[in-house]
Amino acid sequence: MKPEPRGNEGRFAYEGLDRVIHERARLSVLTCLIANPKGLIFNDLKQLCSLTDGNLSRHLSVLEAENIVEITKGLERNRPQTFCRITKAGRVRFLEYLSTLEQVVKDAAEVSKEEPAPRLMRSLSPSKA
Repeated sequence: MKPEPRGNEGRFAYEGLDRVIHERARLSVLTCLIANPKGLIFNDLKQLCSLTDGNLSRHLSVLEAENIVEITKGLERNRPQTFCRITKAGRVRFLEYLSTLEQVVKDAAEVSKEEPAPRLMRSLSPSKA
């Protein structure tokens, strides 16, 4: 593969890969919430993302502090219930993140067109020392 011309410095820096969103569990949570714009009950979200109570709670706290999700607590049949929903700002931020991620996939696909897949996969896999 030819190196990029100098005018494209930082071309593959992918600054839009938001570190808050990029963590696997938070990416799962946000994908669930964007697919369910009216929101989800904590236990449903926990099940869909295969997370523990504590793990989901911690990730939701991070997302809430960044104004990406909103969490409301209430009662349903006299039982406490936590409801989670992506905010408008969170939706915009997540869609911007996805746009950057699409560019990563496009760039990687370009490489795979130039190099046969088995050779590409060998070069991407860790070397056996």
